[in-house]
Amino acid sequence: MTIPRMAAAALAGVPAGVQAQGVWAGRRQLFVRFAGEAETATMYTSSALLKEIERQLTRSKFHSIAIGGRDPLGNLEFLTAAFADIKLPLPLMLDSDGQRPEALALLAPHLALAQVTVDFVGPEGTRASAIETLAVANGAGCAHALVLCPKDDTIDGQMLRLIEQAHATSAETQVLIHPFLTGEPPVLDRRWATLLEQAVGLHADTRLALRLPAPAGLR
Repeated sequence: MTIPRMAAAALAGVPAGVQAQGVWAGRRQLFVRFAGEAETATMYTSSALLKEIERQLTRSKFHSIAIGGRDPLGNLEFLTAAFADIKLPLPLMLDSDGQRPEALALLAPHLALAQVTVDFVGPEGTRASAIETLAVANGAGCAHALVLCPKDDTIDGQMLRLIEQAHATSAETQVLIHPFLTGEPPVLDRRWATLLEQAVGLHADTRLALRLPAPAGLR
């Protein structure tokens, strides 16, 4: 397949910020953010994106470059045109919902980290694609992580099943659970300590961490 070097996509910008979630949370990153439906978008060609990244890297220090926003792997042609044939000076990570494992197969060789974030919205059956995405990353030799962002109606069994499946898929998966606070003032319920005890029994590399809220945290 020949990929045009001037492929274009609608981005919500290339902001600098602090990663809000996942295994690189708290790292200062340069974000390539695909625009959601309610966001103001700017069209970037792949070459314009690379020039913007180069400009920002000359002005400030970053740990890595993060690809995220709405359905980033739905823009595979653009991402491949931008990143397939260059050597970036910083690690490149992708944060996605794991719904396009076949697309990740083409991008994974260019990534330092493939992060699959599950927010427990929609039918449970769709989460099989998240596990398949971890398998694709593992097969490509790309570091990979499963990030669980439960809602107030997410039960522990749902999370534990995903962790068990992730372990069966790849023992190298990094698993991170972002618990939510409850009460007034907000506190971290003891439920999460119990959940972690069960989770590490299934997969040793599992940990808890709070997300960094906006505006400090970006994703």
